Amino acid sequence: MSSNTPVISIICPCYNEQDTVALFIDTMLPELDKTQLSYEVIFINDGSRDQTLSKLKSLQTEHSGIRVINLARNFGKEAALTAGIDLSKGEVIVPIDVDLQDPPELIHDFIREWNNGYDVVVAKRIDRTSDSFAKKLSAELFYKFHNKISHVKIPENVGDYRLMTRRVVSAIQQMPENQRFMKGIFSWVGFKTKIVEYKRDPRAAGETSFNGWKLWNLALEGITSFSTAPLRIWLYIGCLISFLAFIYGSLIVIKTLIYGIDDPGYASIITIILFLGGIQLIGLGVMGEYIGRLFMESKRRPIYIVEEDN
Repeated sequence: MSSNTPVISIICPCYNEQDTVALFIDTMLPELDKTQLSYEVIFINDGSRDQTLSKLKSLQTEHSGIRVINLARNFGKEAALTAGIDLSKGEVIVPIDVDLQDPPELIHDFIREWNNGYDVVVAKRIDRTSDSFAKKLSAELFYKFHNKISHVKIPENVGDYRLMTRRVVSAIQQMPENQRFMKGIFSWVGFKTKIVEYKRDPRAAGETSFNGWKLWNLALEGITSFSTAPLRIWLYIGCLISFLAFIYGSLIVIKTLIYGIDDPGYASIITIILFLGGIQLIGLGVMGEYIGRLFMESKRRPIYIVEEDN
């Protein structure tokens, strides 16, 4: 059931998902119909290079309640998700990937908890057997490290799949930063939250576009977006190295006064120079991450550009 003023907005960022969009529609729409609530399903084509856009337009002619937003180029998933949230009309908003790893039938639990008074209902994965060992380990380490150094805690094994009310979305829209880490933004705004647990399935079709490098960059984005601890850590490291250098220098002076001047050791000097040089370069790299964020934010460029909205 659909209308011009939907109750539910389903947000689906898409990048090269030609093999999954039709299957997703066939799975999602029956679940939405069961809710007996009006809805819209918004697909955000994030500069796909395959036939995703044409398939979405074809599906749009076959099913009512589908909107297709085509971005001018590939802006990234966080930007595409932001576009969907900004352009949604529903009273509640549910972001979900089209790969069907997150079960559409969970939306009934979302709606039940929303009716119980929760503004946010998040889906937490309790079984990640469909993920590789490396992905599970890296995710676990990221959540632990991020939550250790950041004041904004991100629930472990919680992705973008969730329900948010319109007032939560309004709060998110007040955050104008260009460099987006949506999991952190979702957690930062707060509101009354309920967790619903589920088992994550393998992809229904196609291949993920998120490789190890993209996940690493996303992790860096999350850490630098919500914590200045890395900068503070290098302050402490610098103080520690300076203290050790002072102790070592004092020992050399004392030894020289007692035993005289020894022949300098080439290996030890080179080792110390390389060690300190490496420490300085790492510190500069951490500082560069934050300066780069300032540079990008200062331009105030739009997060995304919509080419077409049907």
